Amino acid sequence: MGKLVVTGFVTLDGVHQAPGGPQEDTRDGFDQGGWSVPYGDEDFGRFVDEVFSRVGAFLLGRRTYEIFAGYWPKVTDPANPIAGKLNALPKYVPSATLTDPGWAATTVIRGDLAEEVTALKERTDGELQVHGSGALVRSLFALDLVDTLHLATFPVVLGAGRRLFTEGSQPAAFRHTGGRITAAGVSIQTYDVAGRPGYGTYELPDNA
Repeated sequence: MGKLVVTGFVTLDGVHQAPGGPQEDTRDGFDQGGWSVPYGDEDFGRFVDEVFSRVGAFLLGRRTYEIFAGYWPKVTDPANPIAGKLNALPKYVPSATLTDPGWAATTVIRGDLAEEVTALKERTDGELQVHGSGALVRSLFALDLVDTLHLATFPVVLGAGRRLFTEGSQPAAFRHTGGRITAAGVSIQTYDVAGRPGYGTYELPDNA
């Protein structure tokens, strides 16, 4: 059985919208797309290569799928560690509006998300990976389907844009399993989901 692994890019103020380019996602008039690009050094590239080396299949939200489908099929070098996997491996897209995907090895999911994704995890050899796909990620967390989160936090504040974890997101606790900081200052941390948050209080000492 495979693990469901989410990889997310966020700014210091939690924005995940359009990290890869100005036209990637301009919803709500967002005009700061491409904010991750200045930090894409060799350290960050090694992290991305490591992630893609473990993938068995992809689970993508419709918008992220369409962004990827507009670019990666044009990268035809089979030695490219990202394009080689994205173009060859199975891709699953939960969507009620995507009707005729042109990218090879794509399956549109229309049934119950929890049942479909659970079945995908059971038959995936390797990681079932989610990249981007903010709305889908929040749904997967709400259904307790996520096993691991790679969160890359970039040293930039935008002050506007869609957040990865919005008001009303499912409360969750995590166990830190690894991390690094790139030369450009990107903090890449890996967490396994550990159930619900715990709560407490900091008691003042008796002689305070």
